[in-house]
Amino acid sequence: MEKNLTFRYDPTGDILYVDVCSPYADQESEEIGDEIIARLNPTSGEIENLEILFFSKRWNQSLPLHLLRKGAFNPS
Repeated sequence: MEKNLTFRYDPTGDILYVDVCSPYADQESEEIGDEIIARLNPTSGEIENLEILFFSKRWNQSLPLHLLRKGAFNPS
């Protein structure tokens, strides 16, 4: 079954969430970039969620958002 990416924005925390699935307690967290947190599947280590902190600052200042593609967010 094909999964979609879900994008959510929290204006209070200024965080953009990018999800393959809903976050859950067993996921491991790792900072993979400047103020970018990945939530990883505890078994496979695949990225299931991203939290991009200070998103509006990045957007308004046209700051680049660099992410690795390989193995990340493979929704199929």
